[in-house]
Amino acid sequence: MKKEKIVLVGGGGHCRSVIDVIEQENRYDIIGIVDKKEFIGNDVLGYKIIACDDELETIYKSCQNALITVGQIASNKIRVNLFDKLKEIGFNLPVIISPLSYVSKHSSIDEGSIVMHQVLINVNAKIGKNCIINSKALIEHDVIIEDNCHISTASVLNGGVVVKENTFFGSNATSKEYIEVNGFIKAGSLVK
Repeated sequence: MKKEKIVLVGGGGHCRSVIDVIEQENRYDIIGIVDKKEFIGNDVLGYKIIACDDELETIYKSCQNALITVGQIASNKIRVNLFDKLKEIGFNLPVIISPLSYVSKHSSIDEGSIVMHQVLINVNAKIGKNCIINSKALIEHDVIIEDNCHISTASVLNGGVVVKENTFFGSNATSKEYIEVNGFIKAGSLVK
């Protein structure tokens, strides 16, 4: 089976983790990475940085799939701006799911989101656009995660939680069930 091409946008640490997930999923052929102009020619896990953001329209002519591989901690502004720019150009932003995760067939994940290794997404969960669901996160039944969120490593969202748009939910943070979570939740928090 011939794999579709994909370009990755952002060449830092999160990009390396995403490359590993894409290679494991084995659905896409990474043609290269887009990053800052001064990094063109550099290598990230065997993939070249081939262009900068200004060249995305040119890349689109030969590759219509893209994924944002810039991480999100202090702010998601870069991810949101890139998502808008890629959509405006016409790129398809696929959902990427690690084969080492479990995602209920009764859940939904919207475009441009990635599910990293060993995540568990339970029944009736809804994940919005441009989200990072990071390694070992537990998303319980009926959770709604709105657009542009980062659910960090080993965090727990209990049943019925609503995570508002643009939220960062830190590593090892845990939420009580059926609450609303909004903003920056620091690592290790218990959200009641």
